[in-house]
Amino acid sequence: MTRTLDLTDPATGKVFGTSPIAGQSDVDAALESAAQAFATWRRSTPARRQLALLKIADALEARASEFADLEVRETGKIRSVVLEEEIPECVSALRFFAGAARHLEGTAAGEYTPGHTSVIRREPIGVCAQIAPWNYPLMMAVWKIAPALAAGNTVVLKPAETTPSTALLLARVAAEFLPPGAFTVLTGDRDTGWALVRHPITDLVSITGSTRAGIDVATVAAADLKRTHLELGGNAPLLVFPDVDLATTAEGIAGAAFYNAGQDCTAASRVLVHESVHDAFVATLTKAASERTPGVDYGPLNSAAQFSRIEGLIARLPPHAHIETGGTRFGAQGFFFSPTVISGVRQEDEIVQEEIFGPVITVQSFSDEPAGVALANDVPYGLASSVWTRDLTVAARVSAELDFGCVWVNTHGPLVAEMPHGGFGHSGHGKDLSTYAFTEYTRVKHVMTRFASTQVETLSSDWHPYAEPAPPKTPDEKPTR
Repeated sequence: MTRTLDLTDPATGKVFGTSPIAGQSDVDAALESAAQAFATWRRSTPARRQLALLKIADALEARASEFADLEVRETGKIRSVVLEEEIPECVSALRFFAGAARHLEGTAAGEYTPGHTSVIRREPIGVCAQIAPWNYPLMMAVWKIAPALAAGNTVVLKPAETTPSTALLLARVAAEFLPPGAFTVLTGDRDTGWALVRHPITDLVSITGSTRAGIDVATVAAADLKRTHLELGGNAPLLVFPDVDLATTAEGIAGAAFYNAGQDCTAASRVLVHESVHDAFVATLTKAASERTPGVDYGPLNSAAQFSRIEGLIARLPPHAHIETGGTRFGAQGFFFSPTVISGVRQEDEIVQEEIFGPVITVQSFSDEPAGVALANDVPYGLASSVWTRDLTVAARVSAELDFGCVWVNTHGPLVAEMPHGGFGHSGHGKDLSTYAFTEYTRVKHVMTRFASTQVETLSSDWHPYAEPAPPKTPDEKPTR
């Protein structure tokens, strides 16, 4: 009998369905099918792969309403946001990687030793096991499968336990345009994920999730020397300098902090503001936050477990922290949490050092630019950050010093398919989006060919590659023929 997981609507807290848990035999079958598909898909032309991804993008766009219904039911997101922002970004990413499939750059062929021509080949890696998170179920699935398929790999994707439906629909849509086994979705629990990671057929493991999960995956994958692609936690600092317009900046930060209920690894959760405007900015930010309404401006937390985690962070606040607004459940049902601003926190506090992943902003002050940068960098994460100032010299200087994979200036959060997304330190390694992601799903091979019919220039016995060149001829010397 197949085991199942309950699926819960986070807006109501009620179970609405179940999802099957794939076992070892299911994992074996999916990976074996992916390996068989790889034998042919890897040899498909870039034009063939491009066409398949373009058709998947068109089909997703045409069925946007259906995808949105599933996404909203399992995440509680605001439907208009899914339709107008997230699904268009998914379509854009698919189309970008469709183009990338036909524009794989490499080193030009050349002769680096006489009579031999060298060529660099970029080849697909093989079968990719990919594990997607619950905060952006459809978008993260697309970010994973698009570059992998574009490069000629095959994929077995495991969506998060609480949000499997859009990935399943994506697989059904893609099946019309891909060979059997090229892209498979397996629903399940952590054991399903571990079975994918450990399996000898798996050549690369990609996960978007917590730092702890990423470390565990990297540890297991290392035992078999599997390639890994880890997009993990974040704890973004936002440095606010005193020359900004406080109201405009507070509004921008509040939008970036509460988007998707703060369940975003790049969320604007850790505000560092210059001491000269600290009090005024806290008041302005508190007003902007209190004007947000859960269920209208953002959805619920994903699950009872995530809700309890945020409640725990609030309950463990030290005495010196002050809740300016929020900090409580919102409404009588579901997992909604009120927009929250906390001041008075210190660098060593749990809520500063750990990723929050909820609609919560902490605020600290800094005395000068070096102190602000030091506070910003003093966390184990290195995914995203932003600088808010009218002084472009300050912005350039600070953005160079911030130890994060992305630095925004006077904004926070926008991502585009053409630019890379990925971090440093405990935020993992590897990039999503852009050609950097595309090349992550390739391996490099050097092919050197000796052409027997080529006449090789004979070098004198005293020739040496590092010898000084002969001095130039003087004007009195006559050229020889």
